[in-house]
Amino acid sequence: MKKVTLDRLRHDDQDLISIRFEKDWDVIRLIKSIPGIRFSYTHKCWYLPDSEEGLQILRETLDAKVLLDDSALKARTNHLNEYQALSLRLFTEKLILKGYSSNTQRTYLDQFKSYLNYYSEADPSILGEEHIRSYMLQLIEIRKLSRSTQNQAINAIKFYYEHVLNQAPKVYHLERPFKEKTLPIVLNESEVKALFNAIGNLKHKVMMMLLYSAGLRRGELLNLKEGDLDFRRGIIFIRGGKGRKDRQTVLSKNLHSLLKNYLNSAKPTKWLFEGPDHGPYSATSLQAILKRAALKAGIKKPIKLHSLRHTFATHLLESGTSTRYIQVLLGHESSRTTEIYTHVANFGVDKVVSPLDQIDFDAGISTINE
Repeated sequence: MKKVTLDRLRHDDQDLISIRFEKDWDVIRLIKSIPGIRFSYTHKCWYLPDSEEGLQILRETLDAKVLLDDSALKARTNHLNEYQALSLRLFTEKLILKGYSSNTQRTYLDQFKSYLNYYSEADPSILGEEHIRSYMLQLIEIRKLSRSTQNQAINAIKFYYEHVLNQAPKVYHLERPFKEKTLPIVLNESEVKALFNAIGNLKHKVMMMLLYSAGLRRGELLNLKEGDLDFRRGIIFIRGGKGRKDRQTVLSKNLHSLLKNYLNSAKPTKWLFEGPDHGPYSATSLQAILKRAALKAGIKKPIKLHSLRHTFATHLLESGTSTRYIQVLLGHESSRTTEIYTHVANFGVDKVVSPLDQIDFDAGISTINE
């Protein structure tokens, strides 16, 4: 029997289960049948999110078919004590009762579990601010987590003490890490065209074009239903977007015929874009489509699905659309969020002549030996 080794892995600020084995196509086919499985070229292994569900699926799929070595996984497992188990259950229930999105629930739970594991023998309800501060310091100094993940950890811990235990907001005294002021990755029009031309599958092409043409978030696209499209008014209705808010955005006229062709051929039953089980299309598969298309189109920028939303907003701004309209279309709570696109929009920058271009370097450059 082929040997498959399981271990824990930290990658892109996520806790994962790594799956390693000597290359074998029978094992690869087994692994690829697992929902949500992905491959890391950085770590040269397959992986799943580190969760009891993921581990159970792994064991059910591979047990008796391969020699499964999970000794390293067991050695690193922190078992929750009765106080932590109760805290985790109450934490989960409160997230559900407050109507947090599935993504937010998953993020908060991951961060809270990490906090529980750090104080593996303690009752979290009696830990004080000094314990939280010590935990945050190891996230920064030892685990080297990004500022974004640090903020997620603070939010999760605050949620437990303030919303689950109804304690005073003592965690507010924690210093928040400064948010990195990074500019969004934006494609130019030629790159957008090349990206779409690189996609041959009708369904895949329509999904990518909708993300760009309407400025949709990934989750908003995957939650669309056929009834959310109003071809007559040229509107897409977004139900329960970020912050559980409904909004409307534009439905491109150039997409009408492609969308109708897709609807006639796919005949979706519930969701506009369905997976093999007729549930919503997989977010992982959607990202893989973009990655393949970008590679085929020769795009060197490190784009993600959200880059198409950034590109939508920037192109609207460059064409003269008011930031207020863009804010409404994107569903931003604050205009300050929308204003970041003013830093990447090309407002005549291409017309500015660099001082280097005003100096005659012909003679000097021609004498340089290559």
